[in-house]
Amino acid sequence: MIRKLLATAALTAMMAASAFAADDKPAIVFDIGGKFDKSFNESMYNGSEKFKAESGTAYGEFEIANEAQREQAIRNFADQGYSPIIAAGFAQAAAVEKVAKEYPDLKFAIVDMVVELPNVQSIVFKEQEGSYLVGMLAAMASKSGKVGFVGGMDIPLIRRFGCGYVQGVKAAKADATIFQNMTGDTGAAWNDPVKGGEITKGQMSQGADVVFAAAGGTGIGVLQAAADGGALSIGVDANQNHLHPGKVLTSMLKRVDVAVYNVMKSGKDGAFKPGILELGLAEDGVGYAVDDNNKALVTPEMAAAVEKAKADIIAGTVKVHDYMADNKCPVE
Repeated sequence: MIRKLLATAALTAMMAASAFAADDKPAIVFDIGGKFDKSFNESMYNGSEKFKAESGTAYGEFEIANEAQREQAIRNFADQGYSPIIAAGFAQAAAVEKVAKEYPDLKFAIVDMVVELPNVQSIVFKEQEGSYLVGMLAAMASKSGKVGFVGGMDIPLIRRFGCGYVQGVKAAKADATIFQNMTGDTGAAWNDPVKGGEITKGQMSQGADVVFAAAGGTGIGVLQAAADGGALSIGVDANQNHLHPGKVLTSMLKRVDVAVYNVMKSGKDGAFKPGILELGLAEDGVGYAVDDNNKALVTPEMAAAVEKAKADIIAGTVKVHDYMADNKCPVE
């Protein structure tokens, strides 16, 4: 009990040390892995920083170290009157729902999960669409006809990435082989680059020469192992092409940075809207990255094929199955 009280006191002190009079100033609670995970959390951080730079408005922030801190952090920001309060990741849904009910006059937002309350904006993405495109690129870049997928925590959201990826691979190369592995079934699976590297080496030993990581901080180990082993990798969420120039085929962009920026800006402008916001290719919410670090890896023929698929998905002539619609994937 004493240890728990001390932990709570420490959390409050850390937040208070950087706090300011809220007055409708935003706050963000990063999930396990931290704001410099080079993936999901860091992309949200970049959106927050863009808002601060453009508006001159500071924001509150907290990086949780364990699951118990989620509700504590959100509640402490609410106690101080911060608004909107943004929660990073599906795992914070219960905490957002509980605190938002108790503070109906404050605004909240959550990324990657739906919380149906009149003061909450829920931002979700069509990850299957972006994953389909990078799956096509993986199949076209592969020399062995074998590619891999390394997921973080084994949850339907990550299965959605994997299923979209497999559909894209098969669309470009029907006889391709895809190896799929999840890192684990707890939150630790998001921040275990050593295990990510081990899984990648295992897939490479079976012939995979392109590996897609949808695993948060664990993905850093995937990209490193692929680069060291002579394979190509695919990053996720943020543009990770620069981490290993010439060795990262592309990154499946998930524009959580834009989502966070828009929430903060709408709060400041008095234009915040609760409800569900779903972002896919048509909304530029997902995509793939081509820059100076990987442009030599993506041939004009590959780019043309992927751009056509992108247009067809937006037009509705190509349907990418959403794993979360029925917890099934039509191809493997």
